[in-house]
Amino acid sequence: MKDLTTDMTKGNPVKHILLFSLPALIGNIFQQIYNLADSVIVGRLISPQALAAVGASASITFLFFALCNGIGSGGGIIASQYYGAHEDDKVKNCIVNTGLIMLVVPILFGSIGFVFAPVLLNVLNTPAEIMADATMYIRFMCFGLLFVSLYNYISSILRALGDSKSPLYFLIASTLVNIVLDIVFIHNFKLGIKGAALATVIAQFLSVVGSGIYAVKFNSYFKLKKEDFKISSNMIYRVIRLGVPMSLQFALIAISTMALQRVVNAYGTVVVAAFTATGRIEQLVHQPYQTLCASLSTFCGQNHGANKKDRVLSGFRYGLLIMAIISVLMLGVMQIFGRTLMGLFVTDPEVITLGAYGLKITSLFYLALGTIYVVRGVLTGMGDAFFALFNGVIEVIGRIAFPILITGLLGFGVSGIWVATGCVWLISGITAWGRYYVRFHEKTPVKHKMLGRSVI
Repeated sequence: MKDLTTDMTKGNPVKHILLFSLPALIGNIFQQIYNLADSVIVGRLISPQALAAVGASASITFLFFALCNGIGSGGGIIASQYYGAHEDDKVKNCIVNTGLIMLVVPILFGSIGFVFAPVLLNVLNTPAEIMADATMYIRFMCFGLLFVSLYNYISSILRALGDSKSPLYFLIASTLVNIVLDIVFIHNFKLGIKGAALATVIAQFLSVVGSGIYAVKFNSYFKLKKEDFKISSNMIYRVIRLGVPMSLQFALIAISTMALQRVVNAYGTVVVAAFTATGRIEQLVHQPYQTLCASLSTFCGQNHGANKKDRVLSGFRYGLLIMAIISVLMLGVMQIFGRTLMGLFVTDPEVITLGAYGLKITSLFYLALGTIYVVRGVLTGMGDAFFALFNGVIEVIGRIAFPILITGLLGFGVSGIWVATGCVWLISGITAWGRYYVRFHEKTPVKHKMLGRSVI
């Protein structure tokens, strides 16, 4: 089974990490163009208030995406470990049972989000003038939750098997569809925010259909026979055991983001619009880190499955070096071109000035942000479920405490919103490094939960 897979247990670690990362990075950037296209078109063709409505719904929709996608990511990690151990039958069984879970979970959480959208927006103290649009946008996103979750599940499995190129092609196609439909629905059909939401859901549907057909046709692990469709309570347990802590980590981050959004909403529509725009820009900043994290997760997952600790350590060290280079480059971009980037979203000078200042603040903390992703990729690949949950708890505490402390008690005011974000990255980066140190200096062999043997 050498068709579209890559065995990372052999060969140069840096080459594997970089070659895997490049198409994944391009794919992640195109995925963020989904959000950027909505924000730019909504902010420019409709109004700053419309952009604020999209931004006010972001943390809530992220919460439900996170609860679903963590399970799919957990299945991908387990598949990479079995692939590294050359247990092909278990790779297929993991694909089947993770897919079953991913059919149920999005429908459950999507229904909850659809019903309780107004309640959640009220909890966040969403301004009244954007409440109706924000509610409508959330409900559309909840309807499309099944599609985006299934696409991310398929992509996670493909990446776990060393194929980071195939998901890219469908992201590019669906992104282009999303942008075209945005313009048609908003500019030509005058559908407003509803048009942006509808365009995103259609694009998500096309991406999951295309990637699913492609995986079944061209990846031998997806060419399942009747005997492969065995529901395994043991495999479901393993997927849930690793996936739920990851889901909870992402969910806790989403909840903490909602707490920060509540602080932002209290400052009015201008600040909400500026915070939304900087958030969209920083989603792009996260992409190289997320790509590196996914690459390290696959690399370390396969080598952990093959019991090659020395290659896991090499992956970590090279990952830190790559991350440091990325951080310095992006720091320079934000310090110099912050106003230009803000101008892509809005024309209001007040919003542009405030957002550019926010980008200058948060960019000072990129090294800490990158550290989180590097450690997360290495430890997640090794099946460390504890770290994902622990890191999420730290972020929740930080996102709740720092905004109140910095914006209010320390008198930073509006700028404290972005200072608080940077401080959250800093404290999370420190704790991530601490967890790595403890994990790699354990003297007692730890039983490999997935493969049933002892490793250091």
